[in-house]
Amino acid sequence: MAEPVWRALEKTCHLATPYQRFDLLGPWQRLVGEHEGAAPFIVIARDAERRPLVVLPLCTRQSHGVTVACFMGGKHTTFNMGLWDADFAVHADAADLDALLAALRGRVDVLALSQQPTRWRDQQNPFAVLPRQNSINGCPLLAMPPDGLPASRISNSFRRRLKSKEKKLQALAGYRYHLATTDNDITRLLDWFFRVKPVRMAEQKLPNVFAEPGVEAFIRAACLAPRGDGRVIDIHALECDEEVIAIFAGVADGRRFSMMFNTYTMSEHARYSPGLILMRNIIDRYAEAGYDALDLGIGSDDYKRLFCKSDEEIFDSFVPLTSRGKLAAMAMSSLSHGKRLVKQNQMLFDLARRLRRAFG
Repeated sequence: MAEPVWRALEKTCHLATPYQRFDLLGPWQRLVGEHEGAAPFIVIARDAERRPLVVLPLCTRQSHGVTVACFMGGKHTTFNMGLWDADFAVHADAADLDALLAALRGRVDVLALSQQPTRWRDQQNPFAVLPRQNSINGCPLLAMPPDGLPASRISNSFRRRLKSKEKKLQALAGYRYHLATTDNDITRLLDWFFRVKPVRMAEQKLPNVFAEPGVEAFIRAACLAPRGDGRVIDIHALECDEEVIAIFAGVADGRRFSMMFNTYTMSEHARYSPGLILMRNIIDRYAEAGYDALDLGIGSDDYKRLFCKSDEEIFDSFVPLTSRGKLAAMAMSSLSHGKRLVKQNQMLFDLARRLRRAFG
């Protein structure tokens, strides 16, 4: 059984992102992955004394006769990474990785390892030494230096603008910002989210990923799963007695908060930028708790740039393990590179977006 080893490598003395927690990826595999035809493929590497050095939470898919192994989580994980023994990760070199990959040859044809952070917790991702290329999208990042003043996170002028807007909301009975802590609150907020989000996405002519088989059940399971004094996915909300105004949900690990999904009200209260006000509250909350970074997920939406001035460096690796996998790896790499070029060229990106809206 991989679960005990997996959970052991989630401890803070090891190197892993919160997206690779067992209680996040377990429900994803069971409720979403199986619907998508993904089979679990958990790789555990051990030293001579049988001590676990790394867990790779992978799944396999079949495509045109090729077995492809990728990280679990699909569209719902911003970052993908192994769970590493921290000491081993510091010293792991190309020879160690060659030995790890050699054990996989013949079992899969190609590794498609996307959206990997180059570094995590100030330590290099051991897979960064593999052949790699920039991911299709970047991830906007806000660095929050220890003991930094509020203005170092959000400028005073932006704070004043948000405060002016918030005065309208503060007049509402029961207006409040809070982190959902009870099962009842979490369930109530998710009920609202799954009503409102499809409408918001339809307005933007975007596909509703939350309507895909198993996704809602997966998100509910992860949001309700306990983790320390919080949940595997934490939900932050702006509310009044009349309605839920906005929510942001994401994962936290004691040093970084990473946003996963959000939406805001369809009522007239939307005119007062409740999502931005909620984001300001979240940033200040985690900065005051000693967190040193916050990200708003993959993509360069305008609102993200209001808070995040830099980008997390993330990469993809397409590693062939068989002769059949070489062609597949080349095709995946080229496709990913092409999509990135479109994203980086505003004219091409606008054209692609118009075509998607016209034919989606």
